[in-house]
Amino acid sequence: MFVFVFLGIIFLVVSTASKKPQSPLAKFSNVFKIIGFLLLFVGVSSALFKQIDAGTVGVKALYGNVQPDILESGLHVINPLLDVTEFDIQTLNYTMSADHSEGAQQGDDAIRVLSNDGLEVVIDLTVLYRVSATDAPKIFKEIGVNYTDKIVRPVTRTRIRDNAVYYDAIALYSTKRNEFQDRIFKSIEADFKKRGLVLEQLLIRNINLPSSVKKTIESKINAEQDAQKMQFVLQKEKQEAERKRVEAQGIADYQRIIATGLTDKQLQYESIKAQKELAGSANTKIIFMNSKGNAPIILSDK
Repeated sequence: MFVFVFLGIIFLVVSTASKKPQSPLAKFSNVFKIIGFLLLFVGVSSALFKQIDAGTVGVKALYGNVQPDILESGLHVINPLLDVTEFDIQTLNYTMSADHSEGAQQGDDAIRVLSNDGLEVVIDLTVLYRVSATDAPKIFKEIGVNYTDKIVRPVTRTRIRDNAVYYDAIALYSTKRNEFQDRIFKSIEADFKKRGLVLEQLLIRNINLPSSVKKTIESKINAEQDAQKMQFVLQKEKQEAERKRVEAQGIADYQRIIATGLTDKQLQYESIKAQKELAGSANTKIIFMNSKGNAPIILSDK
């Protein structure tokens, strides 16, 4: 805006000066005048109209005084003297990671905290947040446009360290991870809200433990797996022993029933039936022998 106005004034001055008869630019005086007015018009018009892109809002300031109302996306007619600063109100993310290629800052930017048992735990984290549109003037007045480095980063790192001391390293790595994430979310959300920021989500990407703790956890997991395997084997053996006991009990019951239920007459009858079947065979010889009142032995060969 000011560039066009400045150039327009220069052309108008040159136009006025070139009107003198002795001036070699006298014949271009009207041309300079027209160009000057056109530049002034473009400069003033660009200052009167302001376009706010989608996903942003405009914060107005007049001579350093920030105005409470904002300009939403679209084309607006404004005071040419206003200074408009755009704020992105879409979801933003800030990642702090040990991986040099993933974090918002170069190098190892992971958060190192001390757990309840005095061990150093390394946490990779991503913060999803956005600027509250209605609070954009407040942010511009109290913080400025660099709210990421002034609020998002230090508040997040501080709150994580403050809350990590309530958990031991193994709990952070396993059973208490979700509880820890919910806890730091609530504390960071409250701090962000005071500053005009909205915390949408907090993602714990990774928790790295010291190598000695990792070995301890792995040994514990292996021991638990071995115990579960042994329990399965013992359960299987117990079931097999129970099966054999039931089978033996059945055989014993059968033998007891046979021993108590068969009489001499019944045994003699079964013997006669068997001998009759043998006598009917084509390859038997029949021999009658004295068997002291019992049924004879029959051998037959037809």
